[in-house]
Amino acid sequence: MSFLCGLPLVECVYCLACARWAWKRCLHTAGHDSENWGFATVEEFEPIPRLCRYILAVYEDDLRQPLWEPPGGYGISLDSLLLKKTYEDTYGRAPPYILYLDHEHEDIVLAIRGLNLAKESDYAVLLDNRLGKKKFDGGYVHNGLLKAAGWVLDAECEILRNLVEKYPNYTLTFVGHSLGSGVAAMLAMVVVQNSHRLGNIDRKRVRSYAIAPARCMSLNLAVRYADVINSVVLQDDFLPRTATPLEDIFKSLFCLPCLLCMRCMRDTCIPEEKMLKDPRRLYAPGRLYHIVERKPFKMGRFPPVVRTAVPVDGRFEHIVLSCNATSDHAIIWIEKEAQRALDLMLEKEEPMEAPAKQKMERQETMTRHNVEYKAALQRAKTLDVPHAYTPPSEYGTFDEEGDANSTRSQGESSNKSYVEETWDALIERHLDKDEHGHTELKKQSSSPFT
Repeated sequence: MSFLCGLPLVECVYCLACARWAWKRCLHTAGHDSENWGFATVEEFEPIPRLCRYILAVYEDDLRQPLWEPPGGYGISLDSLLLKKTYEDTYGRAPPYILYLDHEHEDIVLAIRGLNLAKESDYAVLLDNRLGKKKFDGGYVHNGLLKAAGWVLDAECEILRNLVEKYPNYTLTFVGHSLGSGVAAMLAMVVVQNSHRLGNIDRKRVRSYAIAPARCMSLNLAVRYADVINSVVLQDDFLPRTATPLEDIFKSLFCLPCLLCMRCMRDTCIPEEKMLKDPRRLYAPGRLYHIVERKPFKMGRFPPVVRTAVPVDGRFEHIVLSCNATSDHAIIWIEKEAQRALDLMLEKEEPMEAPAKQKMERQETMTRHNVEYKAALQRAKTLDVPHAYTPPSEYGTFDEEGDANSTRSQGESSNKSYVEETWDALIERHLDKDEHGHTELKKQSSSPFT
């Protein structure tokens, strides 16, 4: 009897929670996510529309006779198009991609297309994950995307190494959209951690652009690799805001009310501070660029504004109830609005005649990025984000010896690469202790990796 009397109370609590969640979602707009961020400069945003066009080129069957070419063209010289891989070439292990040598911008670009709703292999990559399944460099990543990135690197390692060595002044850029954005972000991380595979390429030469990014890495990695990975989000795009694991969404399509119910209760009962301390929770990677082109309670599109930051808390944590949530995910719209935003930036910018002034502005942008990057690392440490890493101070440290040792050990463990961990494990496996307790290497004729 007492159980039956308690049911109305439970229903009331649930209805109130749902009402609170719906009210917060209705009041929340995309502009709130980035309202305190700084504005992007022309120099840092210039590559994005061009890279979006490279991604669009992957969708073409024949670039000599393009069917969906944008008004200005793809901007690709067919003589410099080194590779174009299809699903047949990748055996479904990774999305299709192209490798393009951009001499005009001194860039080696590997562009990866997004999710193909008609291909089961893309779903296989997407669903190959569960919360906390794969650890990488002191954090957690999406297992399927990491495996796809590893396959691409193994397949193209030799040609990429030759290009990097042949053109030492060129940057190496990985760019992708949607599903491909996760693969591109993983590729950048893997290359940075295994730079010896590409001729010991410097970290500063590697960069990645995740267009409409998937949430593919834990918060400590998303912040730590913000100097390498850049994510671009158009207004209300749903994917970077979907905190529910992608594999759970697709598995729950036939029970969507159950999924919404659980999401409502979780957002209502679990504070964001607690979510930040979950080391397995995945986020959009790197530095974020948010293109804002609509205002709340107003119709039509406004001149787009681009804001950028390396946020720790408030990192696209809330779904926006908008009829444009899916259209803003389309690469065609992202390319159009990114180009509009860049054109407006160029119009507002005063013409610079002296190259010295251009160099000075470039240096200012780099300095600002470096300051924001270090501030984000420190913020992650302040919020007690699991495995957060703080770089050593330029002026030394005055902490107590215990704190210094703790910080040092955390930094060393978080910086330790997957390859180094594997090597250490193999070395320990081949060590024997002699009668005096000392260790000596077993006698073998080959390397542990052979």
